[in-house]
Amino acid sequence: MEATSVTSKGQVTIPKEVRQQLGIRQGSRIEFAVVDDHVEMRVKSSPTGVPDSGFGMLKSRRATVPADFDPASLLKR
Repeated sequence: MEATSVTSKGQVTIPKEVRQQLGIRQGSRIEFAVVDDHVEMRVKSSPTGVPDSGFGMLKSRRATVPADFDPASLLKR
């Protein structure tokens, strides 16, 4: 069992191994319950899957380039 300290704001760091085992990541909802003399923590929900790539996450103000555009055609002058 790994120990951690409590900050002045009442925050604690969940050890990495525990986060990985329970699937806890940024945006996860955690539920706490006092049971006798200890606290139980349960993962209430986790955010939807992490995207495999960042494709399409950023939007540009520039016009899109056609899919059949050949960049080599710019060199032929």
